[in-house]
Amino acid sequence: MTQKRRFSFAPRQRKCRYISLFTQEILYLQLNKYDIMEFSAQQIATYLEGIIEGNPEAVAKTFAKIEEGEDGALSFLANPKYTHHLYETQSSIVLVNKDLQLEKPVAATLIRVDNAYESIARLLALYESMTQKRSGVHPLAFVSETATLGEDVYVGPFAVIGDHVTVGDGTQIYSHVVIEEGASVGDNCLLYPHVSIYHGCKIGHEVILHSGCVIGADGFGFAPSEEGYEKIPQIGIVTLEDRVEIGANACVDRSTMGTTIVRQGVKLDNLVQIAHNVEVGAHTVMSAQVGVAGSTKVGAWSMFGGQVGVAGHLHLPDGMQAGAQAGIHTARTDGAPVMGTPAINAKKFALSSAVFKQLPDIRKEMLALRKELDELKTKLGQ
Repeated sequence: MTQKRRFSFAPRQRKCRYISLFTQEILYLQLNKYDIMEFSAQQIATYLEGIIEGNPEAVAKTFAKIEEGEDGALSFLANPKYTHHLYETQSSIVLVNKDLQLEKPVAATLIRVDNAYESIARLLALYESMTQKRSGVHPLAFVSETATLGEDVYVGPFAVIGDHVTVGDGTQIYSHVVIEEGASVGDNCLLYPHVSIYHGCKIGHEVILHSGCVIGADGFGFAPSEEGYEKIPQIGIVTLEDRVEIGANACVDRSTMGTTIVRQGVKLDNLVQIAHNVEVGAHTVMSAQVGVAGSTKVGAWSMFGGQVGVAGHLHLPDGMQAGAQAGIHTARTDGAPVMGTPAINAKKFALSSAVFKQLPDIRKEMLALRKELDELKTKLGQ
């Protein structure tokens, strides 16, 4: 093991893509001086290239939702339905879009930006990058002598790093994480407690795995026989590319052969299930409880709502959009939004739903018409 066995804290050194090194150094100095976040409206506006309306010396020490604002808080307004909170908020500074039209005076200092939602995300990323992170191997952790740890790695208590595992620089491995033999983890990853990475799996750079996440469990492969079901060995691996984030208790199964692959930038919510030999295209997002069956290929930049189910051996195009609880059983040729089970065009589903709600009345009317028709036939027959 190449990592020194020390246990300490060190400032986060990860680069922030949004600011120059000079600006970042100034902000680090300010954070260390006050031991808290404290920025003026002028500093925030300069960083975001925004326009100030109000007091440029107003100070933000924390973040708050606009409806829960307090003195010294920074909030944002991106959704028009929350506009009424702007006139009542106690926050000192509020980020708003440049095209917002005010209906009455506002007590808070406003910073007008091109996109308030994107700007608050940048500020939160900056704040997170300036927090402290741990470094070193905890005395209660187990790290194999054949494992290789990069610089500034943290390994928490009761974590287990197996034989021939490789961990990149700056990666944080929290308590009770298990990384089995031959697996690799890239730079600046974050593995929360109780993450399990099975043998041979490959994790890219800047990957975040939340608590209870399982990477590389056996795919669900069984062959029926006279005596029951015979297990089909799953000898492949899982590959997670860079900047993937996977939620708590989600599972990505290892392939029968080859690799189950989750492409760069993919975000999977809690309790998502990715089966063996699946390929999830780059920058796809899946909400909680989505399930993708074996050998399906999901295109890039797709969006799946909660509890979407996808059958196996399908090919879904780039930009696929599926509403919550959609059941996708056949291959798709375009990325038009779908809903329902079996999944159909979202607009047709909405029209069908409107009709479905009227079915009791339609049935009642149909029965009345049938009775009337029978009565007319009887009269005509006489």
